[in-house]
Amino acid sequence: MKSAVETLNPTRVRLTVEVPFEELKDSLDAAYKKINQQVTVKGFRKGKVPARIIDQRFGRGVVLEEAVNDALPKFYTDAVNNAELNPLGQPEVDITELKDGETLNFTAEVEVRPKLEIPDYSGIEVEVDAVEVTDEDVEKAVQQLRERFASTTPVERAAQDGDVVTIDLEAKVDGKVLEDGIANGVSYTIGSGELLDGIDDAVKGLEAGGEATFTSELKGGSAAGKEAEITVKVSQVAERELPELDDEFAQLASEFDTLEELKADSRKRLENMKRYDQATQAQERVLEKLLELVEVPVPEKLLEDEIRTRKHNLEEHQLAQMGLTLDKYLELQGKTAEEYENETREAAVKGIKTQFVLDELVAKEKLNVNQEELTEHLMRRAASSGMSPDQFAQAVVQNNQVPLLVGEVARGKALAVVVEAATVKDTNGEIVDLEDEEDNEAADTAEASADDKGEGEEKAEA
Repeated sequence: MKSAVETLNPTRVRLTVEVPFEELKDSLDAAYKKINQQVTVKGFRKGKVPARIIDQRFGRGVVLEEAVNDALPKFYTDAVNNAELNPLGQPEVDITELKDGETLNFTAEVEVRPKLEIPDYSGIEVEVDAVEVTDEDVEKAVQQLRERFASTTPVERAAQDGDVVTIDLEAKVDGKVLEDGIANGVSYTIGSGELLDGIDDAVKGLEAGGEATFTSELKGGSAAGKEAEITVKVSQVAERELPELDDEFAQLASEFDTLEELKADSRKRLENMKRYDQATQAQERVLEKLLELVEVPVPEKLLEDEIRTRKHNLEEHQLAQMGLTLDKYLELQGKTAEEYENETREAAVKGIKTQFVLDELVAKEKLNVNQEELTEHLMRRAASSGMSPDQFAQAVVQNNQVPLLVGEVARGKALAVVVEAATVKDTNGEIVDLEDEEDNEAADTAEASADDKGEGEEKAEA
């Protein structure tokens, strides 16, 4: 077999392949055997029809077509390997010549990973938010904890801000009560903003037994996004009582004996959260700088597949679960259809570029993924998906997605290498040491940036 490669553009090539006819022998034998099992010829037992009879009865062309279809994938793969190409997706194959007993010639056009030059990235510098926890931050955290331990006491008076009311709701659209528009015994804290717009004004001033009607846009259900007439009836008004902020509260709400110990722990937790956010911010900004340094051609078909995948995931899964149409979603987001299209394309381009660059770094730095790293990543992915590690692992194996997870970990390690070489300063001008956070954060950042994941390319290569 002879093959040659013609570069059509940085992300697309044409392979020209010439196959001597003798290399089709195994496929021809397999074709005769397959046809033998499918046909019945009088005078011959099934599966024992001679090749010359098959040629006479059904035509040599049928056999050649079956043989070529069987052989093409192997010849194409050999040509790809000989040229050391990294194809993306399926090729467009055209048989240019087929002479029985002489030769098989074909061409195959396919998108390929572009060859990238990764420049020196050690000079990357980024600025991130400083880790600063104020007394006000601590007081707010303790206050939120205090809210969780609030008690309620029924009162015989009109409802007011901060009260917890027990209510029955009925929603009508165009004068008809919705099948899913009735809810009884709902507990609601006035001012929390957790239910419908307008409900706070409707229930304030009502005592137990009182009711009111107001108009609001439904946030979910069968009529999500529509204006509805809501009738709310109050069955109980309860006053919230917050515990005193003292040592007794600290013992009730935590493992600490004193309020000061509780506050010190809250400060530490807030600092850890801010360091986590700082590390994530550093990863994202270093990645942006890295992408600016590398010229990355994006295969057009891969890009269109990625855009289509992202749109499908949003429109058919995320919005469908929320009961929203795309038009309603765009209205709520204050975006036009054109802005949505542009943002989706930009995100898809960034995802593909991220994957290409980090994969190139994985090869350049000769990074490997061990079992411990893969297991740790699987545990994090399982937690974020709401599945148990065993369930998530089983799903990964069943869907043949282990290579995808390995790729995510490897790209995370590649990004960590770049971050380690970069200079990261906070807004106070201090050098930030991200060593403790680096690997896990980089894996998450690389995964999110290629998300939802350079997903089109992952599928194309799989």
